[in-house]
Amino acid sequence: MTKKQIVRVTEVTKDFDLGKIVVKVLKGIDLEIETGKYVSIMGPSGSGKSTLFNMIGGLDKPTTGKVFIDEVDIAQLDAYELAWLRCRKIGYIFQTFNLIPVMTALENVTLPMTFAGTPGDAAVERGMALLRQVGLDGRHGHKPSELSGGQQQRVAVARALANTPSIILADEPTGNLDLKTGEEIIALLKEMSEKQGVTVISATHDYKMLNVSDQVIWIRDGRVDKIQERDELTINTGGMSS
Repeated sequence: MTKKQIVRVTEVTKDFDLGKIVVKVLKGIDLEIETGKYVSIMGPSGSGKSTLFNMIGGLDKPTTGKVFIDEVDIAQLDAYELAWLRCRKIGYIFQTFNLIPVMTALENVTLPMTFAGTPGDAAVERGMALLRQVGLDGRHGHKPSELSGGQQQRVAVARALANTPSIILADEPTGNLDLKTGEEIIALLKEMSEKQGVTVISATHDYKMLNVSDQVIWIRDGRVDKIQERDELTINTGGMSS
């Protein structure tokens, strides 16, 4: 039985016009990501992995080529359709957490549900359940400044899950965390992937991600250098981090 592809990228290029010069960041990317996989996009700084990540998330459009989410060509969507897809299909986690400072943990988690039209009581109930799920029971009334970095990232994970997305996109999710906290966040993302069937796609420098990845896509100089499946990975990351 053929597994469903939730993400398909075909012949994607991305150029940035800097006035006198054009920088070619992506130079023809082809890849497919199966539903329910935990995928890490890895590569050195400047390799194009963050740009590819933004293409998959609908945060930027390719210069040429196509990006499909559930076989929908997202470059053809208008602003409203793209906003709808991002709100309901994709959950985002960022290195800098991107929580709203004046809102409590619960308010940050329920915000995407408000945008999606979830009734208030149902949003609060689900938000509380998600905060319990990520280990923040009793912290729902705390604002980001009253939480540690690891706790803020847990709020961000809960927020990413708010609208039961098919895909979680995590951009350097351990980049601002210490070693132990980073490992906890990685384990939490893996658990979400396994228990809820969510496809997790992470752009990362963090070699600890290899411990939980089903697949690693290595990007170098704007191209796919190699794709390794779980059984091809050599798990020997002692002490290596982002």
